[in-house]
Order: sequence, then structure tokens, then C-alpha cells
Amino acid sequence: MTTPNNLSRRLFLQRAAVGTLLATGGSTLLAACAASGSDDSGSGSGSADKTADNPFGMADKSSIEAVIFNGGYGYDYVTFAANLVQEKQAGSTVKVSPSTEIAQQLQPRFVGGNPPDLIDNSGKAQIGFGTILDQLTPLDDVFEANNYEGTKIADTLYPGAKLPGTYDGKFVAMNYVLTLYGLWYSDSLFKENGWELPKTYDALLDLGAKAKAKGKYLFVWGKEAATYYHTLAVDSAIKEGGDEVRLALENLKENCWSQPQLQSVFKAMETMVKNGYFVPGGAGTQFTAAQAKWSNDQQAILYPSGSWIENEMKKATKSGFLMKGMPEPTVTDSPKLPYESLRSAAGEPFIVPSKGKNVAGGKELLRAMLSKEAATNFAKTRLAPTIVKGLVPADGFGSTALQSQTAMLDAAGTNIFDYQFVGLYGMNTDNLVVWNSFLSGQLDAAGLTKGLQQITDKVRNDSSVKKIPVTK
Repeated sequence: MTTPNNLSRRLFLQRAAVGTLLATGGSTLLAACAASGSDDSGSGSGSADKTADNPFGMADKSSIEAVIFNGGYGYDYVTFAANLVQEKQAGSTVKVSPSTEIAQQLQPRFVGGNPPDLIDNSGKAQIGFGTILDQLTPLDDVFEANNYEGTKIADTLYPGAKLPGTYDGKFVAMNYVLTLYGLWYSDSLFKENGWELPKTYDALLDLGAKAKAKGKYLFVWGKEAATYYHTLAVDSAIKEGGDEVRLALENLKENCWSQPQLQSVFKAMETMVKNGYFVPGGAGTQFTAAQAKWSNDQQAILYPSGSWIENEMKKATKSGFLMKGMPEPTVTDSPKLPYESLRSAAGEPFIVPSKGKNVAGGKELLRAMLSKEAATNFAKTRLAPTIVKGLVPADGFGSTALQSQTAMLDAAGTNIFDYQFVGLYGMNTDNLVVWNSFLSGQLDAAGLTKGLQQITDKVRNDSSVKKIPVTK
């Protein structure tokens, strides 16, 4: 069985057929295949007849509980949608609670058979999808329903919206936000210093020396986000070596972390650590405080992150910063995938547990989130596009970061890739330990490789963990 991330990568190559990018009112998502519908929409708290206005049979005056990861996008955008539900379904009540520890807080509730009705399974401590697939409700019928404006939801979304949330052929996670990954910087600071954007790791090391000469650091990290450098390393290695590198990692191959492309990146990062190009003390610093040393204090000049970073740091960004993104660097100037290539896919996976008290209510809240009103609210207030197309204007609501996403996607063209093995197998928590040690200088590249391989081997050799092979 091919996992959605490989299929999405191949089908994303049809991106040009979608026709427009953020500059014409949205951003291209994955080109897709349709999945079959589902009628698994019962409610543990009773149900009503299914109608156009109540497509899942949500019971009258019922309650919905949602637990939302409180990360870069916050959680009140779901509260906004919850208010729409309460208006649409008179007498209903929706409780939206934030969490930064999804697995720690909610895994016991899955075991106890009383999970919330809707969960944003995201963040550093997300629940590994492989452990809960059989406890999730298929969401095909959400896309087949009409939105609050009366249009079939599937017709309002970018093609491929199902792919990132389809596991082993089952669509169980609605990934709401289009995310791309890159290096983020202050355009004004770079222009002030005459710095060029680094396209290779040699250029990145040269830039580190120039920044140090100006009394600045190249990078910064915080303890909960040390694995942003994991993402940077993997993305760069995949760009350098292509599918061969990606498939070895996704299939948990022996010695996959010893691939030469990864080793080149690890060794370059080791040099950066030894040369003092990282703001010290990251392993003991809360991640948003660390990020502020980049966005507000400008102690560091680059930061690897997803496109949520502008919203996450909007209250701690220096005036005139002019945040922009650039593609992640490659090892050489002749990689398998061009420098302009991007890792991009829909993120923020929302799930409806099958044992929730109000399954129909969980789906109804998703329907509200996919309304034009709620999706526009998200794009405008979070400065990031959702999977609902046509809602972001050409000026990116005045955001230079959002405008740069348009430019990056334009330049990438068909060279888009994604992977899911970290989230699928719940590796991030263990990876954080290794990466914090590496960035602190306690581990060298060999130690980093050994640590990551041990984490991978543990999953591969655990017969209780279902493996989903990746073939393309």
C-alpha cells in the first residue's frame, strides 16, 4: 500500500493544472485522487435525521468537545467556527480547549474510550497516527456535504485535500492549513548588510562567518523546537539525493541515517555548532523565547520553520523586519531536485475519534471550519492559506511572508515533495532529545546519526507498530 505522502508527491507534480497560486486568491495544494464516501457519522449522544442543514444527523441541543493544539496558529480560529455551529444548530454548545501536550493529555482518553469529539492532532507531542488509526472515523462525508454557503465542500477545496490525511487507504484526518517549509529571514536586515541568500551549505557556512563578524549568530533554537533542524536536514538531503533518500527514511531502512546526503548536512551543521553559529543555551530556552531572539532581537539571522512562523511571532517581531522565506539549501550546486524545490503539504490534522460522544458534532465543527467565513477568518488572522481555495488576495493581506510563499511556490513549480514517517510513527518526542544534545555540542554528527538510527530501529523492530510501506 502506498502512503499518501508518496502519492501526494507524485500527484503534486500535476500542480500546474490547478491554474493559480496565492497570487490569484489561494495556494496550490496536492493534486489528488478521490476517495469513496463514508456514512459513519453516528453520534454517541443521540442523533437526528440527516438533512441539507444537518448532514451528519447531529442531535438537537447537543454538546461538542474539541481539543486543539495551541501552537503557531493558536486555537481561537476553531472557537470562531464553533460560534458558527452554535448559530447554525440552535441550542448546541461547543467547548473548545487548547492543549500543547496532545498525546500526554488525550492518549489516556483514547484508552478509556472517552476521547473528545474533535482533535487537532499536531505539535511536538502529537499522537502517532499508526497507533490510533482503528479508532478514527472516516471523514469522506464531510467533503461530500454542503458548506454553510450551500456549496458542496469538495468543490471548494484545492485538489488533493484528502491525501495528507489518508492512511492505509482510509481518510481520517482533515489537514486544514497549507504549509510550506523553508528558512525565514528579515529582508531588510539582509539588504542592510548586503548578504546574499545561501543556496548551499558552503554558502550557509560563509554566511555564518559574516554574521559572526557583525556580532550576530546564524541560527537559534528552543528546546521544544530543536527538531526544526531535523526537518531542515531531511529536506535538504531529499533535495540533494531525491526519492532514494526519502524512501529509505520513510521505510525505516537499516542505516538510513548514514546516507551520504544526510551525513553531509549533519557534518555541516556540526561545523556550525563548533564555530559558534548557534545562539547558546537553546536546550534550556522555551522555543518562542528563542525565536524572539531571531524575530525581535535579531541576534540570529535565519530560522528554519514552517509557514506558521509569522503568525506565531507576530507579537514579537521587530518593526520593519519584513519577514520572508527562502528554500532550504542543498549540499551541492547540482542536486537531484533543484534548489527551488520545497517540502509543502496541508498540515494541522483534525481527527474525529469514533468513540467520541458526539461524532456527528465533531464533523459539524469541521464543516463550519470549511465555510468561506471561517476559512477567510483563518487566512486573514493567521496569514496562512487553508485548503479552501480562492480566499487569499494577491497582496497577502499585506504580509511579506505570505507574499514570499507565493513566490516560493511559483519558483518550485512541480518540484514539491512531502513525507510523513515522523508523525506516522510518533518519533518527534524521542528525536527532540537527540537534537537538543547535538545543537548543544554534546553530540557530534556521528552521535546524532547513532541516536536517530536507534529511534528508527526501535520502531522498525517493534512488531506491535503497524508499518505502512512506501513504494513511490
